[in-house]
Order: sequence, then C-alpha cells, then structure tokens
Amino acid sequence: MSADWPILSAVIWLPVLGGLLVAFSGDKAPNISRWLALVVAVLTFLLSLLLYTGFEMNTAAMQFQENIPWIESFQVNYHLGVDGISMPLIILTTFITILVIIAGWQVIQYKPSQYMAAFLIMEGVMVGVFSALDAMLFYVFWEAMLIPMFLIIGVWGGPNRVYATIKFFLYTFLGSVFMLVALIYMYFQSGSMSILDFHTLKLGLTEQILIFLAFLAAFAVKVPMWPVHTWLPDAHVEAPTGGSVILAAIMLKIGGYGFLRFSLPITPDASKELDWLIIGMSLIAVVYIGFVALVQQDMKKLIAYSSIAHMGFVTLGFFIAFIILAKPEVDGGVILGMQGGMVQMVSHGFISAAMFLCVGVLYDRMHSREISDYGGVVNTMPWFAAFMVFFAMANAGLPGTSGFVGEFMVIVASFRADFWLAFLAATTLIVGAAYTLWMVKRVIFGDIANDNVAALQDINKREALVLTSLAIAVLVLGLWPDPLIQIMDASIANLVNHIAVPKL
Repeated sequence: MSADWPILSAVIWLPVLGGLLVAFSGDKAPNISRWLALVVAVLTFLLSLLLYTGFEMNTAAMQFQENIPWIESFQVNYHLGVDGISMPLIILTTFITILVIIAGWQVIQYKPSQYMAAFLIMEGVMVGVFSALDAMLFYVFWEAMLIPMFLIIGVWGGPNRVYATIKFFLYTFLGSVFMLVALIYMYFQSGSMSILDFHTLKLGLTEQILIFLAFLAAFAVKVPMWPVHTWLPDAHVEAPTGGSVILAAIMLKIGGYGFLRFSLPITPDASKELDWLIIGMSLIAVVYIGFVALVQQDMKKLIAYSSIAHMGFVTLGFFIAFIILAKPEVDGGVILGMQGGMVQMVSHGFISAAMFLCVGVLYDRMHSREISDYGGVVNTMPWFAAFMVFFAMANAGLPGTSGFVGEFMVIVASFRADFWLAFLAATTLIVGAAYTLWMVKRVIFGDIANDNVAALQDINKREALVLTSLAIAVLVLGLWPDPLIQIMDASIANLVNHIAVPKL
C-alpha cells in the first residue's frame, strides 16, 4: 500500500522542523516554547495514528511507502515504509514524546526551549529509523539519534554527565561502524541499498556469520545485551528524567527492531548457527542482571538493570524460534515467541517510562535517588504511592498488566523449545518481583523515615495526567493485547516463513 500523501515523511519531519523552530524561539518566553513543543508533539502523535487507521492487517507487505531517488550514483533512495513490526513502535515513540514534554514542563528551567527541541528532533529521527527501507537512510537516522541524546545527557544531566555521555557515545558509535561495513558489503553484492533487496540476497554461511556478527555488534549495544550493557546504568543515572524515559522506552527497542529487520531475514542461516550465543546472552541478562538489580541502592540504577533483564526476554523470544523449528514434532511456538518479544518491547516502553517518571517525581522533590533516603512515602503522597505500586507490579509481571503478557508468551514458547530454557527464563518472575517489591517496600511503605519525607507533597495535575496515561496504556495492553498482536501477525508470520527456509 502506498500513501496518497507522504504521511511517514510528515511524522518524521514535523517534529524535526518543529524542534528547530522551538530551539530558535529562545528562552525569553519559555512558556511559548513549551506550548509550541507540546502542540508539535500532539500533532505528530495524531498523524501517527493515521498509520493505524489506514493499516491493512492481512498483508505483510510494506505500507505507506515513499521512494524518491536520493544519491542516484550509489542507488541510495529516500525509501520509507512500515509493516506490522515497525508501525506499533512508531506510535509508541510519538505517544511517549508527548509525556516527556509534559513531564519536563516545570522541572526544566535551564534552557527549556533547547531541551524540548532536542526531544522533538530525536522523536523524528527515531521514527525515521523505524520506517527507513533504504540501508543508508537507516544508518543516517541511526547515527543521528546519538546527537540529541548526547546533548540531553551532557547539558541537563547529573554531576558525572560528561563520563556517562562519552561512554554512551563510544559504545553505540563503535558498534555501528561494524554495521556500516556489513551494509556496504551487501551493497556491492546486490547493487542496491534497499533493505528489502538485502532480504533476498543469497549469501554463503561464512558471509552470513560475519554479517550477523557485525549487526550483533550494533544491535547488542543498543538493546543492551550482556556483556555490552555497562553504559546503560551510567547513562540512566546521569540523564534527566526525560532522557531516561526515551532511552528506556524507545532507544532500547531499536536494537530489538534491528534483529527483526536485519539479522533474522538477511542472515537466517547464521542466526540458526549462532542462536545459542544470543539465547545464552539473553538468559544471562534475564537471570544474572536480575540479581545485580537486587543489590542496587539507587532507584534509577535498579530500574536500569531491570530494563536489561526485561529486554533479555525480547531477544530470547526472537531466537528460540530456531530451536522450535528444529523440532517438527512441536506444534507452534515460533510465532508465539516472536510475538511475545514484540509485545514485551511495547509493554516495556510503557512500564519503564512510568517507572523512571515515578523516580523523577521523587527526585524533583528531594533531589535524591537513594532508596535509604526514603520510607513511608505513602503517608504523605498517597496518590503517587498508588501509581508507583501499580507500575511496580506491572514491572514484576502481574497478570492483568502488560508486563505479564509478553513474558508469559515468551516463557510458553520457551517450553516448546526446551524445559530448562523456560525454567531459567521463568526465574525472572521471582527475581523481578524480589527487586521490585524490595524497592517499593523501602520507599513507599512503613513509617515516615525523616523530615524530608514528611514534607513531601502529592503529585500535581500535570504529573497525574502523565502517570494516568501510562497506567491506562499498561492496563489496556495487559487486558486486551489482541489489537497489537493482530497488527504484527502477518509480518511476524512472513518473517517466520522466511527464516524457516534456508538460503544455502
């Protein structure tokens, strides 16, 4: 399906141009900048909803395509399109950006117009990553994401922001260099920069393994997977609340998206050969990183490590497909695992955003993220306590919330593959509940710990609006995941059919 008008370009470039306008509006009238940023974010979200209303769910073909020559001598095109894998992530991006703008409304007093502008520009670039169908265009958007996030952490971050920013930049940039080499190699093999042409490219096993490892270097850092995860806790701790929200809710998902768009369809035989590597890294993230979260004293670090553990479910769901495909006697489970990984990505976007926003609410009042500085918050902030407990339960995988759906689907699929894989994956239900409830118990419940907690004031209408929006999203996806599953069903089924047939 082609768009009657360039809707994807509108969703990409409206926030980018709007962000530039907000940045140049200056800080002499910060409220005007804030309202302008909010209007741009809301319009972008409404435009992105047209992708859903006009989406044909019974086809795996790319929809809303735009294809214009860009660098003709190298067959590079401005080629955009979405399917059931990318479209939900675009809507998640535009939705979360609105909440980030509202959350920073009063909190950011230093250069607020540039702060809002950075998030709008990053929104457009991230939508570009999810909709690019040309490899060079994808790479340009992929690298461009680093710039606004670099500035957000570096300008509005904590006392160690320079260290965290440089570490974040080096990890993500160096991994991307290997991906660029792989893309250039495939260009010379196919004579095209089209990602869809790469999907049909016939490659030998050695070529596939090298390309797979090149992609892994880029995508594993973004997810992030163990052992290249160490940049994430530092970045989260130093980032302002909005930066942590975008980092956890959207940027981590781009790594998972990369596996679905590049690694699995382009190098299916290498993915099958090296599935043990990804599954092993995923299970280490699920189990070991869960225990690392259990000993954290900083709330942001705890949630950051929790994100790594939950994203381990995403990559596990994608790669257990090969174990199940090797067992013809097993009925189903391949599509279930991949769908579970996708649901987990969207769910984690809502829950991680909510958890970081809750920490931000407390930090704005007490300027501390240390768990030991709190206790008895429910006595002074009952509405906030209700929200935080709800999101903590969702983070622990409580049935009825979105946190349960994706994890349950991946665990069930893991049982189809191997009992011990499922057993190790299911330990997160215990460990996740342990570190989440431990934090909630010490922060929210009990007697009022000190005078600072006694002086806390409950959430205001702006904060209540943001947290309520996320609570509704977590509940709706938890109780009624079928619309999301229907969107991705044809695209996931097509991907499974693709990887089930060896290229060799």
